[in-house]
Amino acid sequence: MIRFLINQQLVELDDTRADLTLLQFLREHRKLTGTKEGCAAGDCGVCTVVIAEPTPPFDGLHYRTVNSCITLMSAVHGKQLIAVEHLTQNNTLHPVQQALIDFHGSQCGFCTPGFIMSMFALYHQDGTPNRDDVLHALSGNLCRCTGYRPIIDAALSVCGNTPDDTFARNESSTLSALKELAATPVLGTNNLLVPDSRSALANAIAQHPDALLVAGSTDLSLMFTQQLKDVNTLISLSGVKSLNGCTTNEHSITFGATTPLSDLTQPLLGHFPQLAELITRFASLPIRNQATLGGNVANASPIGDMPPVLLALSAVLHIDNGTQTRTIPVSEFFTGYRQTALEKGEWLSAIEIPYLTASELVAAYKISKRMEDDISAVCAVFNVTLDNGKVESVSTGFGGVAATPVSCEALNSALKGKQWASSECLSIGKQILSEAFSPIDDVRASAEYRKTVLANLWHRFWLEHQNTSQSAGGTSSHASSHVRNKIETRVVQHA
Repeated sequence: MIRFLINQQLVELDDTRADLTLLQFLREHRKLTGTKEGCAAGDCGVCTVVIAEPTPPFDGLHYRTVNSCITLMSAVHGKQLIAVEHLTQNNTLHPVQQALIDFHGSQCGFCTPGFIMSMFALYHQDGTPNRDDVLHALSGNLCRCTGYRPIIDAALSVCGNTPDDTFARNESSTLSALKELAATPVLGTNNLLVPDSRSALANAIAQHPDALLVAGSTDLSLMFTQQLKDVNTLISLSGVKSLNGCTTNEHSITFGATTPLSDLTQPLLGHFPQLAELITRFASLPIRNQATLGGNVANASPIGDMPPVLLALSAVLHIDNGTQTRTIPVSEFFTGYRQTALEKGEWLSAIEIPYLTASELVAAYKISKRMEDDISAVCAVFNVTLDNGKVESVSTGFGGVAATPVSCEALNSALKGKQWASSECLSIGKQILSEAFSPIDDVRASAEYRKTVLANLWHRFWLEHQNTSQSAGGTSSHASSHVRNKIETRVVQHA
């Protein structure tokens, strides 16, 4: 059984298709057609809804936007699902709806419900958002009529106010209802299994060896919505709480495999501020609210954004089968296109990333056609360790240039012992990277473009870090911050 609130109404699902999405549930089962379908891939945002869940220890509600077209029903167990129809009360528009009207932010209206829900989630966040906060909140919503200025202005005008709506007034009763749901074990349905422990997960896999594992479903759901494939059984990892969260020790930070990208952003950037550009440009906020770190790794996509990061930072993956655990360097995990070193009955349980030392220079770059909500044509992450101005090691990670996420050992071998500030370091690096891989031509970029970009990204990295050779670890975060500021400026100008 899957139990949740839709607005203030309790819903219990005993039997449902494994691949039923929130969008299908709302439109077909509840006849709530304000939520639209556009791309069926999580790209356009017209299907945006909000999921409210308790913040520990049940002292408030956290509102997240998600793309309902690719979110499965297991994601709402024990939570509150809010669609655009639920915002208007007694024929009175919600403040965010009224603001969009006041600022003339809607034209054809097809995308409007999605924008409304993204604004609604921002309306319920703490603090007063600035323009950049609004841009990130709306990063998953596309409009092809009005341009974005009136929509942004509407959000700025209303989202800094103290929430004064039915949801704020009903927070106490909503929390009580969700607390009661939390005490009820999630059992799933006949073909959507939701184990709640490590042993239960192992048993589910043993009983259904051909079933697919699903966490955030932002990639897997495209199998149903784009490729129109049928699936008999899915095993959701959302009920195994030990797979979600963050722990630290003096040497490393470890993330549970089902930790959403939006939840790991703050602790990750706290230790690795150089990754700010890549994280803030990872798809869009609704995707980051659902997509998990483990999913981005385990699906072994050659164009995932996080595997290059983990390769460059020498991450270690924790593998489990319910009986015993093992660890494997991420460099040994990807064995072929969409293939991994996971054995039968195993799952990825955690990702451990060692902290940087003061002698490491790190930067991450993403090249894509759009600044946000887009897949990388090329992703490159560089990690250079210096010793008295000389290169001690070069660790790298790349996406979009091979059948798997890859490193370039040739770069490490060629640059060891070279003076970092020398033009030789620059020229050798560019030459090696322009010849290291055999990428393909596709809709995102040509093979020649990808090779050229790789070489130019090394040039950029080398230039940005010429003043950091004496204090490698500390100053590189400043360089990353500078890059992020330039990117955000371009996004503002684009908007």
